[in-house]
Amino acid sequence: MQEAWNGFTGGHWVDDVNVRDFIQHNYTQYEGDESFLAGPTEATDKLWGRLQELQAEERKHDGVLDCETEVVSSLTAYGPGYIDESMKELEKVVGLQTDKPLKRAFMPYGGIKMAQEAAENYGYHINDKYNKIFNEYHKTHNQAVFDAYTPEMRAARHSHIVTGLPDTYGRGRIVGDYRRVALYGIDFLIAKKQEDLLNCGNGTMTDDIIRLREEIADQIRALKGMKEMAKIYGFDISAPAKDAHEAVQWLYFGYLAAIKTQNGAAMSVGRISTFLDIYIERDLKAGKLTETEAQELIDHMVLKFRMVKFARIPSYNQLFSGDPVWATLEMAGLGMDGRHMVTKSDYRFLHTLENMGPAPEPNLTVLYSEMLPENFRQYAAKVSIETSSIQYENDDVMRPIWGDDYSICCCVSATETGKEMQFFGARANLAKCLLYAINGGKDEKFLDKQGKHMQVGPEYAPITSEYLDYDEVMHKYDLMMDWLAGLYVNILDLIQYMHDKYYYESALMALIDTDVRRTFATGIAGFSHVVDSLCAIKYAKVKAVRCDCGVATGFEVEGDFPRYGNDDARADDLAVWLLKTFMTKLRKYHTYRNSEATTSILTITSNVVYGRATGALPDGRKAYTPFAPGANPSYGAEQNGLLASLNSVAKLPYEYALDGISNTQTINPSALGTDDTQRKVNLVHVMDGYFTAGAHHLNVNVFGVDKLKDAMEHPEKPEYANFTIRVSGYAVKFIDLTREQQLDVIARTCHDHM
Repeated sequence: MQEAWNGFTGGHWVDDVNVRDFIQHNYTQYEGDESFLAGPTEATDKLWGRLQELQAEERKHDGVLDCETEVVSSLTAYGPGYIDESMKELEKVVGLQTDKPLKRAFMPYGGIKMAQEAAENYGYHINDKYNKIFNEYHKTHNQAVFDAYTPEMRAARHSHIVTGLPDTYGRGRIVGDYRRVALYGIDFLIAKKQEDLLNCGNGTMTDDIIRLREEIADQIRALKGMKEMAKIYGFDISAPAKDAHEAVQWLYFGYLAAIKTQNGAAMSVGRISTFLDIYIERDLKAGKLTETEAQELIDHMVLKFRMVKFARIPSYNQLFSGDPVWATLEMAGLGMDGRHMVTKSDYRFLHTLENMGPAPEPNLTVLYSEMLPENFRQYAAKVSIETSSIQYENDDVMRPIWGDDYSICCCVSATETGKEMQFFGARANLAKCLLYAINGGKDEKFLDKQGKHMQVGPEYAPITSEYLDYDEVMHKYDLMMDWLAGLYVNILDLIQYMHDKYYYESALMALIDTDVRRTFATGIAGFSHVVDSLCAIKYAKVKAVRCDCGVATGFEVEGDFPRYGNDDARADDLAVWLLKTFMTKLRKYHTYRNSEATTSILTITSNVVYGRATGALPDGRKAYTPFAPGANPSYGAEQNGLLASLNSVAKLPYEYALDGISNTQTINPSALGTDDTQRKVNLVHVMDGYFTAGAHHLNVNVFGVDKLKDAMEHPEKPEYANFTIRVSGYAVKFIDLTREQQLDVIARTCHDHM
């Protein structure tokens, strides 16, 4: 073996790119508690202090400190950048997206108009020369997509029955296996890709072979570019990392390559904790590293993840409020052999929330199982209660499908690290689809040029009866969902085709196997409102209130009806039906590059935008008000406490929503107990029960509504500068949300009893 691998146990990983095999042969389980952890070093305090000053300046400048207007971002477009030039010797992990901290890059390949609009939104002006370059000389992804859109697609996009589409930004959701840079070095990875290029095809140049050969060539070019990028900072990453410091730095360079070249909606870091722990343990045993130095490495890496920024257009910022990046980082879980994968470095990553306080990024994700060590579950719960910065995903339902080396590529979506990629796919508004079923495809809000309600869906016969008949509604809803599923997949096929053609993720794909498996993400918005609306029609009496042109614009409900979120089988069975039905319809259609269709029940903060575009619903939700986020029950629907709400969500089968089922809960501290110890123990019990029941995901917020209201009214208070909350799929600083989004969060159920 190579000298850099001295002390490691060999396996298949020595000859082939196989990081999982390396991990399984070499990681050290940890059963103990958090008592070994070290506090922040002086260097950490100084760098974090300076970064907080920069973040405060950024907030004063309408959320953007600086924006590039002259240089197109690339692997080597910028010279070296540091948090503070005068303190650069303190940085144990170096590398910025640009040449200055928090400076947003100019990234036009997704769309020149988008890049210009984003800059203008922040008060900057892109050099006019790029108008000609990217309109006449080089086509962009956005332009290509809109060239190919049909009128039907444009109408659906405009009405927000399909929305959040990655046609105005990089699609993201591809996790490069950044660990490969550390384990193998770039030269080994280049050699393997060159072998793949040599063996690509059988001599017949079919479309798929031509495309793949070009993509591999681009990947090799990207790997060579990574070496040049690292040289800017004085490092040679051609060979494997020799120690823990190099392993952290090499891995980060891989991630830095990704964020320098792509501005995707989700730029996840991946499952890196157990991997890095192997290097740290080796150095600790050899006396080359102290615990304080090990924690410092992790702290400084996390500092860099907290600094990732992209220039975004206003409509994007409305959909995904609070400037998120989804630098999702996972830890824990179990191996296929039954061994837990908790290491000391899992503790170290969680400890960054104590050493440097809460923060949205990286999007820390615990892959949860009741079989994880009790000490670790207790510590994670403790940090959750203190920071509201952690999400949990059920490793027991994910591991059988994705194996034991998967990453979370967005908010909650899994992908096998280094083996798969995902085509990101926005959301279908099933609540608006229900209104289309009632109104014969006419939009209840948007008008055409003649001032009539837009005919967006197919012109089926509308329902004209005064009171809605359940069977009639279900029949027409089934037909309308057929139409929506087909249109949705076609739109996404088009977008993914153009993204591959004009904005291919070569730096990310260079760190993924050439023979890649692909999943095709879709999503559902308005889920709980559809379930409750169907319950109202079935179990109560719902009268349609129509405008002069016959479109139902409101509903009057007579009587009571069951609501999703109360552990009531009548509502919960309908929820399961809705998920299964829509997913089954999606599976009927061809998906780009023969990918596997998946769906999610996930909305992020976009629940506000979806709601703004959607009229009143039979469940009593008023027109143009926010949806409940993700798979959460509708606001005010939960009447039986936290556990009943969790039980309802847990019934949704993960196998029908492999893209994820997001559940965000806010719990008043008093509901968990009277002191910190009791709260910690009770939160662990809650999660053990919830995930054992088969649930997929849980965001944990522990605070009262009064704190939210005070933060909204007094964002200047120092205690709110880093006040972090979990929303539908990510964490965000509460004061970075728009007021509309803040009010939405305040309106969500805050459970005061179990």
